[in-house]
Amino acid sequence: MRRLSTPGRIASNLRPMSQSEDIGLLSVIIPAQDEGDCIASTVEHLNVELRLHDIPHEIIVVDDGSTDDTWEILNGLTDRIPVLRPVQNEGQHGFGRAVQCGLDHFEGDAVVIMMGDESDDSRDVVRYWDKLNEGYDCVFGSRFSKGGGVVDYPWPKLILNRLANHLLQILFNIRFNDTTNAFKAYRRTVIDGCRPLIAPHFNLTVEIPLKAIVRGYTWTSIPVTWRNRRTGEGKLKVKEMGSRYLFICLYVWLEKYFSMGDYKKK
Repeated sequence: MRRLSTPGRIASNLRPMSQSEDIGLLSVIIPAQDEGDCIASTVEHLNVELRLHDIPHEIIVVDDGSTDDTWEILNGLTDRIPVLRPVQNEGQHGFGRAVQCGLDHFEGDAVVIMMGDESDDSRDVVRYWDKLNEGYDCVFGSRFSKGGGVVDYPWPKLILNRLANHLLQILFNIRFNDTTNAFKAYRRTVIDGCRPLIAPHFNLTVEIPLKAIVRGYTWTSIPVTWRNRRTGEGKLKVKEMGSRYLFICLYVWLEKYFSMGDYKKK
């Protein structure tokens, strides 16, 4: 177990543009598949934290084909949490497809993508909001920089994670050290500028930030804390994802070096 403290900004590519507009509404997208044991507390804690800081927000939870009572729980929460908008992914399932379903429904000026198992800290969403309002297009969370930390991270996954992220730093010549972390924030203009999104699974977690960096959107990074889920079963299957991650990384790498800037932010 590793736990660090003292949060702060750790990396960025450019200072934010002064003409960036303030964010009026923050959307939070949470994909959920069979998260009946924890989805209520995830939504409740997030809503309380954002309300305490007077952040206008909506919470979109995408039920990705759950076979438990996730959908019923979400609908039961809407009476006392009116900002909650449950959505069902009625197409093919997969983490990336669920997130894309949420991205097709969000109404905010910016969006945070976070997990439904309380592994991500709601307090970090507030810090994302603050950084976005400084003018950055993207804010990335790092679990492996000074001030960040992980609790109960399985060692085999930890080793693979650090190797994969180090390789991405080399391939794309970036300082950011946690590209595979799903917990990130983007202005709406970034999401629109990175479409079409093609990753159907957890490889979406690298497609969006790498496209954003390659296409010239401003970004910064802050340390965040991750805690292993206390209930339920993790959905990421490492043995199924290796070639899928590689495909997406090579796809964006080819854009970076061979597209002649056709997709750059205008």
